[in-house]
Amino acid sequence: MDISVIVPLYNEAESLPELEAWIARVMDANRFSYEIIFVDDGSTDDSWKVIRHLQQQHPQTVRGVSFRRNYGKSPALNTGFRLAQGDVVITMDADLQDSPDEIPELYRMVTAGGYDLVSGYKQKRYDPLSKTIPTKLFNATARRVSGIRNLHDFNCGLKAYRAKVVRHIEVYGDMHRYIPYLAKLAGFNRIGEKVVKHQARKYGRTKFGLDRFVNGYLDLLTLWFTGRFGKKPMHFFGLLGSLMFILGFVAVAIVGGMKLYNMYSGAPYTLVTNSPYFFLSLTLMILGCQLFLAGFIGELVVRNSNKRNDYEIDEYLNIDCPVAGDRKQG
Repeated sequence: MDISVIVPLYNEAESLPELEAWIARVMDANRFSYEIIFVDDGSTDDSWKVIRHLQQQHPQTVRGVSFRRNYGKSPALNTGFRLAQGDVVITMDADLQDSPDEIPELYRMVTAGGYDLVSGYKQKRYDPLSKTIPTKLFNATARRVSGIRNLHDFNCGLKAYRAKVVRHIEVYGDMHRYIPYLAKLAGFNRIGEKVVKHQARKYGRTKFGLDRFVNGYLDLLTLWFTGRFGKKPMHFFGLLGSLMFILGFVAVAIVGGMKLYNMYSGAPYTLVTNSPYFFLSLTLMILGCQLFLAGFIGELVVRNSNKRNDYEIDEYLNIDCPVAGDRKQG
């Protein structure tokens, strides 16, 4: 199969028939073999009824999954990734703001262009300022933290993936905003971008809110930290704890040394415990010990994890028995 189109949705009953017809028209015009996987994220409207009807009309191309309740976009995408059968996987939103006309070029960039992942870039947007301004700030931060400098829109719903990419990444929580970063952490570095059309919302209303903006930054920090120190927590906690302990120890030595100097030189002096710097120094030493112990405990957890030797292997050559602990092949 050439293409799997994954459409996560929540309360988008009105747009689904038009979206399915649009995708089918593009696929048939380019003679692609394809499937459309609708993932209903606990909609409270008639979305699932519409998907059932579409599947009955097009049993060869339309598939669907319905969650019992609303879990979020990341679980919906992750479920779709596990079900996709196409050589190239396309994700798009169900609100008709992503144009299926972009699919052929996205497919070409992955298959002929050699990209592992291609992300859409909605250069001209039809969203309110309350959404576009936070989005620009968010993307600027994401570029700097992730090191993927050529992407301008990490959270664009329209993306294309080589099949092996979606088999090697796990999208959880609200990490769908950082799928390019997840792919990079999994070893897929050929990440490109394509300017795509942004349609004005035709039905319903946007589900963007300030909480998503705030949570996005927290998720980015989480992903950066776990990606860099997830398998070696002592490198972070141990280093920081050691520095704080040494700094506290030096400060205590200075406070004590100053008292001894004043004692022997006949200058006035006070008890060490009367100095606030003494207690600040002790606090630094205690925090340093705690951070070091946190790193040590983290190392014990990683050591006993069944994924401690879980590495991303791209390809085997003349190997009959895969190495235990590696990821499955794409």
